Amino acid sequence: MEKEIKDIRILLAEDDANLGFVVQDNLKSKGYKVTLCSDGEAALKTFANEQFDLCILDIMMPKKDGFTVAKTIRDINKEIPIVFLTAKTMQADKIKGFTLGADDYITKPFDFEEFLLRIESILRRTQILTQKVKETINNYTIGSYSFDVKNQLLSFASIEKKLTKKETRILAFLCEHLNDIAPRELILKNIWGTDDYFSGRSMDVFISKLRKYLSEDKNIQISNIHGVGFKLEVKD
Repeated sequence: MEKEIKDIRILLAEDDANLGFVVQDNLKSKGYKVTLCSDGEAALKTFANEQFDLCILDIMMPKKDGFTVAKTIRDINKEIPIVFLTAKTMQADKIKGFTLGADDYITKPFDFEEFLLRIESILRRTQILTQKVKETINNYTIGSYSFDVKNQLLSFASIEKKLTKKETRILAFLCEHLNDIAPRELILKNIWGTDDYFSGRSMDVFISKLRKYLSEDKNIQISNIHGVGFKLEVKD
C-alpha cells in the first residue's frame, strides 16, 4: 500500500551514536518517522514488535551484525526494502549484502542530500511512496551524452537516438545508481516483473545495446558486477 512520507516508518540500526542521530534527524526533517536502535539485537526486537516500511542497517554492530539482522528480517518479511549503511568498501561485502536481498548499499562517508534521494528512490521503486510525492527526473547528463527520459531520446553532439520504452527504463534505472551498483534482481522485477532465467538473458541483450549506444564517449562504461548487477560509470 502506497503512503505519504509522513506515514512512512523507518527502522535505523546504527551503533555510532553521533552518526545515528544525524541520519535520524535528516530523515525526520523530510517527514519520515524514524526509530533508532544502537545494536543488532535491539533492532530485531524492535522490528518484531512494530511495523516498518524500510530498514537501514549498519553492518558492523554489537550483539548482531547487519547481515545477521537482514537475514532474520528477510525470513519474517521478504518484501520490505533493506539498505546497508557501512564503512566497508570490499566488493565481497556488497555481494553478500545483495545476496541477502538488500535494495541498496551506501558507503560512509556519504552526502546526505544524495542519501535522502536514494532512500526516496527506493521507496518509489518498491511502490511504498505515494504517487503524489514522486519527483521524476526527466533529464540526465551521462558524460558527453544527454538523456531525455520523457521523450526517450539519447543525444550525443547533434546525433539523437530514439530509445524503446524498455531501453529508456533500464537506462533511467542505471542513471539513478550512477557510479554505483544497480542490483540485477531489482532491474528485472521492476522492468520485466520477474527475475527468471529468460528475463535475465533478455536484460543482458538490452544492456549490450545500451553499451553500443554510449560507445562514442570512452569515459562511459556499463560494468557487469557478476551475480550482483550493473554499474554505469562515468570517469572524470
